[in-house]
Amino acid sequence: MKTKNLLFCVVLFCIFSIVSNNSFSNNISVSNFSLTGQNVSGHYSMVKFDISWENSWRVSSTLNNWDAAWVFVKYRIGSGEWQHTWLNNTGHINPSGSTITPGLLDPSLPFNSTTNPGLGAFIYRDAYGTGTFTKTGVQLRWNYGDNGVSDNAIIDIRVYAIEQVYVPQGPFSLGSGGTEDGAFYKYPTIANPYQITSEDAIIVGTTAGNLYYPSGLGDTGDQLGPIPSAFPKGYNAFYCMKYEISQQGYVDFLNSLTQTQANNRKYNSSGNRHAITGTSPGSYVTTNPFVAMPFLSWADLAAYLDWSGLRPMTELEYEKSCRGTQTPVVNEYAWGTSERTNSPYTLSNMGQNNENIATNYSTSTTAGNVAFSSTTFNVNINGPVRSGIFAGNGLNTGRVTSGATFYGIMEMTGNVDERPVTAGNVTGRSFTGKNGNGLIDADGNADVLLWPPTATAVGVGFRGGNFGLTPAWGLQVSDRHFAARIIASNSRGALYGGRGVRSVPLQ
Repeated sequence: MKTKNLLFCVVLFCIFSIVSNNSFSNNISVSNFSLTGQNVSGHYSMVKFDISWENSWRVSSTLNNWDAAWVFVKYRIGSGEWQHTWLNNTGHINPSGSTITPGLLDPSLPFNSTTNPGLGAFIYRDAYGTGTFTKTGVQLRWNYGDNGVSDNAIIDIRVYAIEQVYVPQGPFSLGSGGTEDGAFYKYPTIANPYQITSEDAIIVGTTAGNLYYPSGLGDTGDQLGPIPSAFPKGYNAFYCMKYEISQQGYVDFLNSLTQTQANNRKYNSSGNRHAITGTSPGSYVTTNPFVAMPFLSWADLAAYLDWSGLRPMTELEYEKSCRGTQTPVVNEYAWGTSERTNSPYTLSNMGQNNENIATNYSTSTTAGNVAFSSTTFNVNINGPVRSGIFAGNGLNTGRVTSGATFYGIMEMTGNVDERPVTAGNVTGRSFTGKNGNGLIDADGNADVLLWPPTATAVGVGFRGGNFGLTPAWGLQVSDRHFAARIIASNSRGALYGGRGVRSVPLQ
C-alpha cells in the first residue's frame, strides 16, 4: 500500500448548474464535479463526482475487512461561512462494483432529515479485490432544503475525502501479558490479557476476573471504574482513519474556517517539519502536504474531528485497531511482533508525494519499520515522515515491513502520538462515542456532548509513541505510560498528532 493524502477539497461554483474544477491529492482523487437532478418540489439535488484511490482492498469474509473513503460536503451561500451538508439516507447512486453507506449523525437511531441526517457517506468495494479503485458518476443526494438553502441560491461547494479502514465487530484482547507500563490485564495475573467480548460495562478492580492495570511509572490512570456500557470498547464495528492527519488535510480544514476560528486553530511557528504558512482562510498552504501533522493540541484535534463528522477513538479501540482478533504477542508493536528496526533513516524526495526511506529500510520479517527516536530523530529528519511511507517503499513485503496493523491501518506505532480517550479517569470514562456534527463553535472548538473538554484536555491521553520517543517501550501497543496524561488543551508539542474514527450502525 502506498500513501494517500488524508483530505482534499475541490470547489464548485454554482447556481445549481454545472461548473466543475478538479484537484488531486497524493493517491486519492475526486474529480468531475457537478450538481445534477435538482428536485425543486423535494428541495434536493445530487452531488455527482468521480473518485479513485490506489491500493484499495476488500478481503475474505473470514476477516471481513475493507478500506473506504469517507466523503462529506461543505457549502456556503455567497460569501457566508462554510456549513456542512445534510445528506439523505437513500437515493444515492453507486456505480457498479461499489457500495455507498450513509453515515448518520447518530448511527444507532433512525434517519431523520433534520435531527439525524447523513453527514457523509462511506464509499467502498462491494466484492473482494485489491488494487486501484476508480468509480465514475457517484451521486450523493443532498437535502439542501433541510439545510435552509433556497432553490435559487448562489452557493459554493467543497467535497472532501478521507481514507478509512473498516474494523469489524468481534472480540479481542486488551494487554499482551508482557512488561508494558500500565498495561491492561485480567486480575490477578499480569500475564493474562483481558478479553473484550461485548460492549457491556466493565468492572475495574482487584477481584479475580476484573480488568485492572498497574499504577505504572507514568500517568496510567486512577485504577477505578466501572467503564460504562456507553464507552466505546472496540467490540462493535467502527471505521478508523487509515493515516494520521496530514498537513494538507489540516490546511484544508483551516481554509474552511472563519478568521477567528483559524486564529485559534493554527500553529504559528515552524520546526520539526511543520510547514504550514498563511495568515487567513484561503491563504494557508504547506510545503510538506503529505507529512503527518505535528503540533496538534487536543483542542485542534477535537475541532478537526468534529468538523469532519468523525470522533476521537478510545484507548480500547486503539488496541483493537492494532491487534485485531489475533492472540496477543508479548510486548508487541502495531505490526504484530516484538521487534523493530533501530538504524537511522535518510529520506529521498523530502516533502514530496513520493518521499521515501533512502537508507536503512528494514526488510526483516520480524523487525518492523517505525519512525521513532533511533530512526528519525536526527539532523536529516527530526520530525514525522510522510503518512504511509513504509508501505510505499519498493522493498515492502507485507505487514511487518510496512508497519501496518492487523487491519491495514498505518503508523499506529510511532511517527506522531495518537490521542485516544482514556479509561483511566472519570472524565474519559464519561465519553459516549458521539460522532461530530460537522460544525464547530465560533471560537473554533469542538462542542460535542461528553467529548473530553477542549478547555482542559482532561480525559484524553497518549498511545503509540512518536518520532522522538525514548525509550522505545512507549511504542508498544499495550503500553499505557501516558494513557491518562493531562496536557493543557492548547499545548502543541512537536510530537502530538492524531486521527479519528467513526461509529457505524449496530449489527
